[in-house]
Amino acid sequence: MRRHHRIALGVAVAVGLGTPVAAQVDSAALREKSWVRPLASLFVPGMGQALSGQDRAAVYGAVELYALSRYIQLQHDANVNADLYHQLAFAVAQQGFASARRDTIFEYYEQMEKFTSSGRFSIGSGAAIVPETDPTTYNGSVWLLARRTYWADPNLPPPLNSQPYLAADSFYVRHAIGPHYYWSWKNSSLQQQSFRDLIKTSDDGYRNAQGQLGILLANHIVSALDALISNRLTSATHRTTSLQTFLTPAFSLVSVRVAF
Repeated sequence: MRRHHRIALGVAVAVGLGTPVAAQVDSAALREKSWVRPLASLFVPGMGQALSGQDRAAVYGAVELYALSRYIQLQHDANVNADLYHQLAFAVAQQGFASARRDTIFEYYEQMEKFTSSGRFSIGSGAAIVPETDPTTYNGSVWLLARRTYWADPNLPPPLNSQPYLAADSFYVRHAIGPHYYWSWKNSSLQQQSFRDLIKTSDDGYRNAQGQLGILLANHIVSALDALISNRLTSATHRTTSLQTFLTPAFSLVSVRVAF
């Protein structure tokens, strides 16, 4: 009788010791696998859902393709319009000032929107720089700003070798437009308005393209979170569980589906 009890006890101990080890192995394997689908969705939206056999994988894929195609198209259109306003500026506003097109920073073209003329860099005939005095031109407005900033009275010049005059002169030299970039929209107001419209259209295109990049990023993140939450819920309930998302202009709904 004792012999039978010893055998039964030995089996019970073996089973008791073996079960936790197997559970620990299975738990570790599940934790490792739980990151596969979220990471797959992070790199390719919808991939984690596809690995789980969920139909909404196609939704994430469709959003990705649409946003990517829109970004490429908007970026292309913005580049085309940017090239058009560059060409218009050279053909009209810079005509007679530059023999070859010189593209430069965007702030230069912004000033071409606001001012009909760049004005001259120096209105003197000698080597010394005599700043443009017409405030309706860009260079004239720069000289007015320099005088207001550094002189006690912008209409009363200090001595030429004084610190206020030299500071204003230095400011003007750094910010004024040089001879190679002169422009004038004189008698070309319609072309200048077309120039403004092209800049606005190009800017809007770049801005909308950046918006599509935001949608692409959000699609990657939401798809990854969807796969992660679905996996965690499945592990917690020990049943096939998925997170359902419904997005419409009117409302957003998140629900959990558990298979029984």
